[in-house]
Amino acid sequence: MPDTEPGAGDAGRFAYEGLDRVLHEKARLGILTALVTHPEGLSFSDLTRLCDLTDGNLSRHLDVLAEAGLVKITKGFEGRRPHTTCALTAQGRKRFRAYLTQLEKVLRDAAAQEDGRAAKAQTRPGLAGA
Repeated sequence: MPDTEPGAGDAGRFAYEGLDRVLHEKARLGILTALVTHPEGLSFSDLTRLCDLTDGNLSRHLDVLAEAGLVKITKGFEGRRPHTTCALTAQGRKRFRAYLTQLEKVLRDAAAQEDGRAAKAQTRPGLAGA
């Protein structure tokens, strides 16, 4: 059962410094999740549909991710039509995995706290051994 009383050694215990602000924004998290599941990359139009974003909103989030070196944006043509493809970079994949590891830690900490509370609620003081 986890210790529920905070101690002096717990300073910053739940600060979760590994939650990368660039990745943690809802739309960018969705973009990265879509891209990690498609290693070959996705077209701009597929990303707008999968992430339910407008063209302008997706474009702005992709700019942030590209500036951080997390995605590679390739512009070209299919026939005469412009075609933009987005894919995770090796650095983007690595940072996304580190981010997911940190999120898993958040989930474990929260679950341990809830498990401790449930166990405590099940014990009845005074009559437990009777």
